[in-house]
Amino acid sequence: MARIADSLPSIIERPDEQVQDSSHGEGWMVTVYNNETNTYDEVILILMIATHCNAEEAYIETWEIDHLGKSVVHRASQETCQEVASVIATIGIQVEVSQEWAD
Repeated sequence: MARIADSLPSIIERPDEQVQDSSHGEGWMVTVYNNETNTYDEVILILMIATHCNAEEAYIETWEIDHLGKSVVHRASQETCQEVASVIATIGIQVEVSQEWAD
């Protein structure tokens, strides 16, 4: 085993385990759950307003909500996710803010 370690390039550094991957937001997410009350148009519009996404992304997330029962619609800081969830909840949709990578 020592021979393999000795042959590795010296420029390879071990990643810091405390650093979060920024491609996944800031550790919090907003999940929206299906209901039988709101229309596709209502959900698409509120997602566009709350998350500032485009119509295509909002449609895809709405389809997931309808067909899969839920969809993660936003990832960001806890404060931002709470704000997004508050906007979405104004039309009566069940919404949850949770840690993205809960231990």
